Amino acid sequence: MKLVFAGTPEVAVPALDALLASGRHEVAAVVTRPDAPAGRGRRMVASPVAERAQEAGIEVLKPAKPRDPDFLERLRQIAPDCCPVVAYGALLPRVALDVPARGWVNLHFSLLPAWRGAAPVQHSIMSGDEITGASTFLIEEGLDSGPVYGTVTEEIRPTDTSGDLLTRLAFAGAGLLAATMDGIEDGTLTAVPQPADGVTVAPKISVEDAHVDWAAPALRVDRVVRGCTPAPGAWTVFRGERLKLIQVTLTPDRKDLAPGHLAVGKNTVHVGTGSHAVELLWVQAQGKKPMRAADWARGVRIADAEVLGS
Repeated sequence: MKLVFAGTPEVAVPALDALLASGRHEVAAVVTRPDAPAGRGRRMVASPVAERAQEAGIEVLKPAKPRDPDFLERLRQIAPDCCPVVAYGALLPRVALDVPARGWVNLHFSLLPAWRGAAPVQHSIMSGDEITGASTFLIEEGLDSGPVYGTVTEEIRPTDTSGDLLTRLAFAGAGLLAATMDGIEDGTLTAVPQPADGVTVAPKISVEDAHVDWAAPALRVDRVVRGCTPAPGAWTVFRGERLKLIQVTLTPDRKDLAPGHLAVGKNTVHVGTGSHAVELLWVQAQGKKPMRAADWARGVRIADAEVLGS
């Protein structure tokens, strides 16, 4: 089939690579978000998908909005059979959805109908799911509600961050998307409507969602830290400034600390929660690089009775 691939971040690159390597399909063009400012100099930078497409010699389309007339006209000229999508980052209007004969097929990082929305991996970890996966589905105008072509499953490991899990899903999902394109082409795949039961929604994680509540149980604290790593980054407050929490570990035998209260050992930093303590492993103070929590504690010279979150 002739394909136009839509995607933007690094997590979409494995899927593009899988389609380029398949040998069965022609990736005629790539649609991605416009260049955006990045780094300290705030210079304009192309998306990872745009950079990969340019390396492969593929035409790159960067519409400000997917309903732009010039973009729609070019899409019609290319006349793709199907448009696979991975984390493109913009809603597709009906006028765009109607262009490819076999529609737009999205790779979504959850087992639909669970976790429809922008942040399925983060919500899956923060909610304590043990199993997640990826799904390919035909895009409709609803939020991730279209019929499903296929799925792959992935175990959520006890120490997984959203970054860890998303990396594994990106590669597993790449194979699924390529297989879905094959099945659509040869007619062996039929999209099955999603069940009405089991629908959950995964909106974008806000900075406030990543604010750790030390009165919550330790399991919840651990899940928030892992689910918000690397972005937007779990955080607390220490001496009136934000402290980013990069990694913690559960210490269920230690129940002597009140929520938020710190206990500093020679090479350890524990903090109390609503159940038992967690140990801080890696943190990042404002304006500083990430560091081991024990090194941070020695540097700031934590006093008796100091707490996090005050």
